[in-house]
Amino acid sequence: MNDSEQDSAPAGAISVDQVKLVLRKVKDPDLNLNILDLGLIYEIRVEGTDVHIDMSLTSPGCPSGPEIMKDAEDHLKALPGVGAVQVNLIWSPPWTPERIEPRVRAYLGF
Repeated sequence: MNDSEQDSAPAGAISVDQVKLVLRKVKDPDLNLNILDLGLIYEIRVEGTDVHIDMSLTSPGCPSGPEIMKDAEDHLKALPGVGAVQVNLIWSPPWTPERIEPRVRAYLGF
């Protein structure tokens, strides 16, 4: 299941919506904004109880990258019913401010 598919999940399984709620708690410490609204999450896949996310960072040299990725993994592992968690760091396509949620982009003045 990816985030473009229906977000409902069978009983006992994890839904994409649950994953999104958890990822909204993970913040970029420099910008103090969550990684979902920043557009750093490229794809969410849920297979039963296992969660796989593809994410990027605002730049390859982001000093907070390891901390952000660990926070995402830790938050997902704390979600009741979650099995394995895999966080993949990807660079293609590169992150740009256009990936930020429109309401957040407006707030930031982009």
